[in-house]
Amino acid sequence: MAENELAELVVDDCHDKMKKAIEHLKGEFGAVRTGRANPALVEKLMIESYGSMVPLQQIAGCSVPEPRLLVISPYDKTNIKAIEKAIQGSDLGVNPSNDGAVIRLAFPQLTEERRKELVKVVKSRAEEARVAIRNIRRDARKELEQLQKDSDISKDDLERIEKDLEKHTHQVVADVDDLLSHKEKELLAV
Repeated sequence: MAENELAELVVDDCHDKMKKAIEHLKGEFGAVRTGRANPALVEKLMIESYGSMVPLQQIAGCSVPEPRLLVISPYDKTNIKAIEKAIQGSDLGVNPSNDGAVIRLAFPQLTEERRKELVKVVKSRAEEARVAIRNIRRDARKELEQLQKDSDISKDDLERIEKDLEKHTHQVVADVDDLLSHKEKELLAV
């Protein structure tokens, strides 16, 4: 029984890492704008504040009063210039306007050209996720093969577990493809 527990630990760890890769991809896709204002677009922007780099969500609140308007309210007004600078240096493609108290980001309707650029961005992020998932599978296989070499699991068990791992990997990659196709439709919808 102990030998299968080791293999189960390896497989469970692999499944957890793949799940985290999917969650990361969802976060990445959330940060790609679709013509609507969304706090996820700016929350992870790194801002220089008091000599260190911190994510925007730690130094400001974000709200969406209208579908195409994002309002950023810094907790400390001295951070306004740093936030503005980070937004201008990002790939958001919007110019911030500030009134001394808050920063407003008005999102224009996306052009066809910009939509196609964003589709390329999400496709590359999806491919990065697929590669990460395959690397996770490869690492798990190495661990399983080592268990078999150390006589902790039999060759038959190794083959059975690898088939299950392969099936799970294909399912997770299919999930990535589903997320990608949904995001593409969202981006290309006018």
